[in-house]
Amino acid sequence: MHRTIDEIEFTIFDTETTGLDPGGGDRIVEIAAQRLKADRIIAEFSTLVNPGRAPSAAAFAVNHITPEMLENAPLPGDVLPGFLDFIAGSCLCSYNLVFDLGFLNAELARLDRPLPAQTALVDVLGMARKLLPKLSSHSLCNVAQSLDIRTAQEHRALADVVLTREVFRILVAALADKGIREFGQFLSLFSLRSNLVSDIIAQKSAKIQEAIDAGLEITIKYFSRSSADVSERTVIPKEIKEVVPFAYLVGFCKLKHQERTFRIDHIMDIRTA
Repeated sequence: MHRTIDEIEFTIFDTETTGLDPGGGDRIVEIAAQRLKADRIIAEFSTLVNPGRAPSAAAFAVNHITPEMLENAPLPGDVLPGFLDFIAGSCLCSYNLVFDLGFLNAELARLDRPLPAQTALVDVLGMARKLLPKLSSHSLCNVAQSLDIRTAQEHRALADVVLTREVFRILVAALADKGIREFGQFLSLFSLRSNLVSDIIAQKSAKIQEAIDAGLEITIKYFSRSSADVSERTVIPKEIKEVVPFAYLVGFCKLKHQERTFRIDHIMDIRTA
C-alpha cells in the first residue's frame, strides 16, 4: 500500500553556526527542530550548543548569539545523540538543507555517529524552487512573503524552523491541489538521497520498459518544472535514455503530436492506456 504524505512524520530543523565553513572548523551553536505529522506538531527540540570556540563577528551580526550565551550550554556530544533519537524514522527537512546538513554531518563525524543511510532528506528550498518557479528570489524571507506568511525571519534556529514549517505546509497543500499526495511521488520530486530516488525511478522505468516491450501506450501524470503544473499525457513510449544524473522517457506525445522527452523523476503516475 502506498503511503500518503499525511501518513509520514517530517522533522524540520535549523542550525545557527560560528561561521559558514564546517570543513574549516566552524561549529553549530544552536539547533532546533519540530516533528510533524499531517500538519500537526508532535514534538519539539531546541538548544544552544557550546562549540568550544567563539562565533565569528559575521555570524554574531546575523544571529546575535554571544560567547556568554554559550558558556553553560551543553556540548555537541551531549546534544547530537539526542537529536538523532528525535529525528529517527522521520523525513528530515530544512531550508537550504545542504548548508545545515554539512554542519550536522561534520558534528556527527566527530562523534562517529553518522546519519542513518535510509534517512529521507528533503530541501524545502528545492521545493520552493520547483513549485514557485517564477519568483525572482527563493530566499526564505522572500518565499514566505510571496505566500502571505507574516512571520518575520529572526535568524534563530527555532524561529526559522517555525517559518520554514509554515512554508512547507503551504507547499505540501499546493502539491495536494495538483494531485500529488503519495510520499513516493514527493520523494521522486524532492529527495536529496539518491539511493531512495533511484529505487523509485527503477520501479517507474520497469513499468515503462514493460509497455515498450508489449507495444502499449501509457498515460502519465507529468510535473513540469517550468510551470509547476501537472498534466496528463498519453504517450507511445520509444526508449528510456540516461543522461547522467537523470533518466528520461522518450516517446510520441499525443497531446503535443510530436516526440517528447520526459524526466522520469517528474513522472508522478504511469498507467497503460
